[in-house]
Amino acid sequence: MMSARIGRVDLSSFARRLAALGAAALTSPRSRALRRSAAEVQRRLAGRPHRVLYFHQVDDPYSQLAAQVLEPLAARYEVELESRLAGPPPDAAAPERARLEVFARKDAADVAPAYGLAFPRAAAAPAAEDVAEARRLLAASLGAGRFPAAAARVGRALWAGDRAALAKLGEELGRAGDAEARAAEEAGSEERRRLGHYSGAVFHYGGEWYWGVDRLHHLERRLDALGLRRAGAPPGLLVPRPPPRRGPAPARSERLVLEFYPSLRSPYSYLALERTYDLARRQNLELVLRPVLPMVMRGLPVPPEKRLYIVLDAKREAEDAGIPFGRVCDPVGAPVERCFSLWSFCREQGRAAELLLSFTRAAFAEGVDTASDTGMRHVVEGAGLPWSEARARLGRDESWRAELEANREALFGMGLWGVPSFRLLGRAGEADFHTFGQDRIWLLEAEIERRRAVPAGSGSA
Repeated sequence: MMSARIGRVDLSSFARRLAALGAAALTSPRSRALRRSAAEVQRRLAGRPHRVLYFHQVDDPYSQLAAQVLEPLAARYEVELESRLAGPPPDAAAPERARLEVFARKDAADVAPAYGLAFPRAAAAPAAEDVAEARRLLAASLGAGRFPAAAARVGRALWAGDRAALAKLGEELGRAGDAEARAAEEAGSEERRRLGHYSGAVFHYGGEWYWGVDRLHHLERRLDALGLRRAGAPPGLLVPRPPPRRGPAPARSERLVLEFYPSLRSPYSYLALERTYDLARRQNLELVLRPVLPMVMRGLPVPPEKRLYIVLDAKREAEDAGIPFGRVCDPVGAPVERCFSLWSFCREQGRAAELLLSFTRAAFAEGVDTASDTGMRHVVEGAGLPWSEARARLGRDESWRAELEANREALFGMGLWGVPSFRLLGRAGEADFHTFGQDRIWLLEAEIERRRAVPAGSGSA
């Protein structure tokens, strides 16, 4: 039940509500428990061991971080860890590939220290011939369980641009031929596609995906629940996410400026909204809201396997954050446009932040059909505004389009494309700090505290 108009996507009310019921069933803890139980039954009936698959992309910074935990993971849990080489995500899953590659290098360097891992600061994209050599070395290491020991070492030499070290590793590990290495990568990519994912640095266990070290804690909890931690293995998680800071800003601290780039169709934006507002209050930030249109409404595709992974992953992340999520009534198209037609009105009333939160909560937690007037009334009143005044302005203001396009241009100007994104404006002599993702709020707060510890005008960035 889908109708389409040029430049817009619109769903019927019936289809939206039906989809919301389906999403609630898909993301419920009970459904997840049933899927996991079924996977274990199938594993036992087939006589298979507990097997974790890992898909490694040679020139992916996140894969280099993941490579550093492969040996500790296998040592900590009674699992068979099988590694695969895999290529980069297809174009449909990485619509801004050049920006992704640049940001991934910066992001890996930003988060590595807090995870107890290493990635070189200001790393350049590795040369094609070095990537090919690393691929040959890792393809030769796939057999006999040698990959976990080799992957981090090969990646370290690759990202350092150290050809001498790669050559020395070739003498130690051996080299596959180019055709064999390419075939191994293509086979891994096909297996990953068949199992339902698209990215590098992903782990797969029992029908569920875990992206990189950022989601490894979800996998570890599942393995722990199955009683798979080895006798004598240390307690705790290999790479726990740094906890959010809860304290207020220092007394008389200067007011830093934080720009926040969310989207009304992004589950991760919804998960970030209230926590970002709380961060701004606690840290005495001037919060500037700079929403952008959803990716699909900007002509950037989101393939089905990516949408499915995002919904299931967002549910796990929401549970960790204590945020309700799962009754998803997709607001793409007309609902987003109708909401933004009230953007100026809500800002005049000092309720713009509340509008974003009320709309996304309705769309991702309450199963409200925001395409209907009844749904929009729920959103408006949830934002603390009178429906009678809002209804008179609904759909009549188009000024938001230019503003959101300017926000998109600013986002792209930072080298980012996705949401939620953040930019902490620098003081005199400081560069702006930017990052991307609801799972980087801890990093943002650490940067705020670091900057407050450095006197203004010191030139430190």
